[in-house]
Amino acid sequence: MPGIHSLSPLLINQIAAGEVIERPASVVKELIENSLDAGARQISVELEQAGIKRILVRDDGCGISRDDLALAVSRHATSKISSLDDLEAVASLGFRGEALPSMASVARLELISREPGAEHGWRLSADGSDDVGEPAPAAHPVGTSVEVSDLFYRVPARRKFLRTERTELGHIEQLIRRMALARADVGFRVQHNGRELFDLRACLNPVPLVTEARPEGGADAGAEGSTEGRAQAWARAPVERLQALLGEAFVEQALAVDEQAVGLALRGWVARPAFSRSQTDLQFFFVNGRMVRDKLVAHAIRQAFQDVLHQGRHPAYVLYLQLDPRQVDVNVHPAKQEVRFREGRQVHDFLFRSLHRRLAEGIGDTLSSQHPATVPACQARDQGLSGSSLSQGAASVPTPTQSRLPLRISDGRSAYAAALALQMPDAAPASVLDPELAGPGGEPRGAGELAPAAASDLHREQEQEQDLPPLGFAIGQLNGVYILAQGADGLILVDMHAAHERIGYERLKRGWSQGEVLQQPLLVPIAVAVSAREADLAEEQQGLLATLGVSVDRVGPERLLLRAIPAILSGADPEQLLRDLLADLLAEGSSDRVRAEINRVLSTMACHGAVRANRQLTLPEMNALLRSMERTERADQCNHGRPTWIKLSHQELDRLFWRGR
Repeated sequence: MPGIHSLSPLLINQIAAGEVIERPASVVKELIENSLDAGARQISVELEQAGIKRILVRDDGCGISRDDLALAVSRHATSKISSLDDLEAVASLGFRGEALPSMASVARLELISREPGAEHGWRLSADGSDDVGEPAPAAHPVGTSVEVSDLFYRVPARRKFLRTERTELGHIEQLIRRMALARADVGFRVQHNGRELFDLRACLNPVPLVTEARPEGGADAGAEGSTEGRAQAWARAPVERLQALLGEAFVEQALAVDEQAVGLALRGWVARPAFSRSQTDLQFFFVNGRMVRDKLVAHAIRQAFQDVLHQGRHPAYVLYLQLDPRQVDVNVHPAKQEVRFREGRQVHDFLFRSLHRRLAEGIGDTLSSQHPATVPACQARDQGLSGSSLSQGAASVPTPTQSRLPLRISDGRSAYAAALALQMPDAAPASVLDPELAGPGGEPRGAGELAPAAASDLHREQEQEQDLPPLGFAIGQLNGVYILAQGADGLILVDMHAAHERIGYERLKRGWSQGEVLQQPLLVPIAVAVSAREADLAEEQQGLLATLGVSVDRVGPERLLLRAIPAILSGADPEQLLRDLLADLLAEGSSDRVRAEINRVLSTMACHGAVRANRQLTLPEMNALLRSMERTERADQCNHGRPTWIKLSHQELDRLFWRGR
């Protein structure tokens, strides 16, 4: 072995560049973060050959003084922290002081900057060594420009790992989207080979990066002071940027989130489960304005969606988490892409409960509509709701109710009132689909009880024309599968089997959660060979396993005896269930394995108990189903992640028939 010696400054910077500068997108990220930390309100990016040949980032920030230019390209020199206390509560995006010298060690770097009030700017070139030249005067507006050219020309081996120009440009575009979503108050302009990719204006009312105290209520709180009012007002501000970056479809399906608890604040948008994706390309999560990818965060969000997503699909969201900077460590990854929370379990539970509650609200407000299930025809096709499936079987056989009632398509309330008043002898009672509509003793309410309510509805309609429930009133049945309902602002189509399946599933879950987990003793206890660590864990967590319905004893250093499992999982593999539980407890300290398995069984039961296709429903039954959907959590999608209803607005219907042209 050779003797120990010090590395040269250039080699030190090149080693650091191997951690910080992975591809052109890494350079763009570091330079934009510096611009944001400098207070820039407008950032311009120019690229040539996807940044491999040239990257220029220009901003209108505070600039750098002449005396500080040389320090700016020196290792571990920064204006953002000066002590350990600053590091523990760092709020800036950059703070290591490695980016610029790392770039200079593998590429040609030129820095021009001008402070406010200065007569001119100053130019400095760097080559990655500690020996930098003197700054030279240069014409430049207030702000800073950094040009990085011939990336990796000093380390040709690194160039071989770069992908095609199209791939590298795709990474940069995705990075710009993240940055622009994180800071809606900053304008971004991006050009590639002279062609404009983005031109995003700064929002006048951007997403607040600091959570304000929310009024407790009372006369002074007002609509904007309430939880709902604040969430809607905050969510409307950057719609233009969301639409430009993520598309109109995301905006139409996005549900606003605004939750605060235990020093944590979660705001943003989460798309309805029906808008799920095959990839994770529309998942953006920010911690104190910093884009991160964290396993704890991903697990919490996945749990919140576990009951409403089809297998293999991924949710779409743009979420901002605010917390005390001292409660999160951002110095755990060279590229600052990961964080570590001091109270990880608390953050996990807060994210899960916030999103679970928002999805459970079901029929609520989106960014673009008062109803979240507004799906344009083009988007319906993207989600598997093709036009043929919506129109197939238009000439369905009329139901008994349809054949006897003079339905008026423009007046769903009158049809509903007539159906309630007539009480057809051949119509099944509404309580079959909604037990809450049953009278005392579980019997269906008679015609005498329903007719006054119908008359009252008709009287109220004359006074307030638009007083309709969120899902309106049924006007008929299509192809034995879909319920057609007239809402306040359009036509609503409901998949009756999927909707009834969700209603039954939620009732089964609610009933199961209100009782204790019943154990099913095994006729012959099963001996399970495990590792010593798993055996220790099973012995320590014996009480927790018992609450999950699993009875297990330790009978040896590496042997467990499984005596009972939850009764509802009697058809499951007991040994595999125990092994999965122990694996979850070892990896995450908790397990939802039993609950997930029980939910799977309950979902199957709900599917078998739901109303089947081609069953002819009466109008009271249809309306009972609609009212149950309005009261049921997560009623927007079935247990398998498919949408239970969509809406065609008046405007969309008018476009279909060229009305107003």
